Parts: sequence; structure tokens; C-alpha cells
Amino acid sequence: MHKGNEQKGVTLWFTGLPCSGKSAVADLAAKILKERGYRVERLDGDIVRQSLTRDLGFSKADRDENIRRVTFVSKLLTRNGVFVLTSFISPYREIRDQARREIGNFIEVYTKCSLDVCMQRDVKGMYEKAIKGEIKEFTGISDPYEEPSKPEILLETDRETLEESAAKVLDKLREFGYL
Repeated sequence: MHKGNEQKGVTLWFTGLPCSGKSAVADLAAKILKERGYRVERLDGDIVRQSLTRDLGFSKADRDENIRRVTFVSKLLTRNGVFVLTSFISPYREIRDQARREIGNFIEVYTKCSLDVCMQRDVKGMYEKAIKGEIKEFTGISDPYEEPSKPEILLETDRETLEESAAKVLDKLREFGYL
């Protein structure tokens, strides 16, 4: 069991298309880390939008503000020795780079997944609504997703199991000296 008081904080920033597996991998990695005695917090898009950023929509300005607020919370937790696993589409490279600069201990995790597989996984029918024009500014359909240019971790969630993806995350944390 890990001694939490000597833990060095880091933010793992999961980014990718809707339904690419960000939350699923982050949840499993967080569960494993907690079981090993690490201090862990999960910041997930849906949950954060219900509380911290309820006032924001999905325009570029609102999405950027959403990520700015999450960055602020992540920075506070990271500097207090917590592993922060965020899962946000965060489609724009510039705002992810700002988060990296602001937080410091930052690992970008790209959940790469084909659009076809993301659409198959979509239990809420969001992609279908976006294609019909019922949802405006939907990432991957009517709004861009800018892939990370050099993520520290690349997960190909349409080609690997959830467990394999989570293992890659833990391996990288070990490689970088956090575990």
C-alpha cells in the first residue's frame, strides 16, 4: 500500500471524441490507483457541467471557459499531491496547451478512436442528433476536434481493451516516476 503523504501530484488529461472511451479508461485507472492507496480525484465532463460550469453552453468561448475552470481545479489538486484524472473532449489544442502550462505536472492522454466506433458506442444518440442538425456545435460532426500533436499517452480505444488502455496509463505513470 502506498504512503499518500509522499505522493507527487499530476493531472492526466484525457481528451478525445465523444464516446472514445475517455471516462471508461479514466474510471478504471482511478479505481486501480485508489485500490493501491493513492489520492485520486476524477473530473468528468458530464459531472462538472452539472455543478461547476452549469452556466456554460457549447460555443467555443464557453467550451474554453469550461476548460479554464477545470484547469484551475486540477492545478489546485495537483499541487496538493493528488492524481487528477480529467475526461473532457477539450477539442481545441490551444486550450489544452494552456492547461498544460498552468498545471505543470501534466500528462496528455489521447483516446484515439474511429468516428464509426464512437458512433456505435453512443448510447445517448448524440451523434445521430448532430448529423440531423438537432445538436449544434457537436465535436466530430459540426465542430472540429484538433488531435493532440504529441500526447504523452496514445490509447487506441477501438483496438485495445479497456484493461490494456488502463495498463498503458499506469505504465506511463511508473515511467515518469509518479508510481
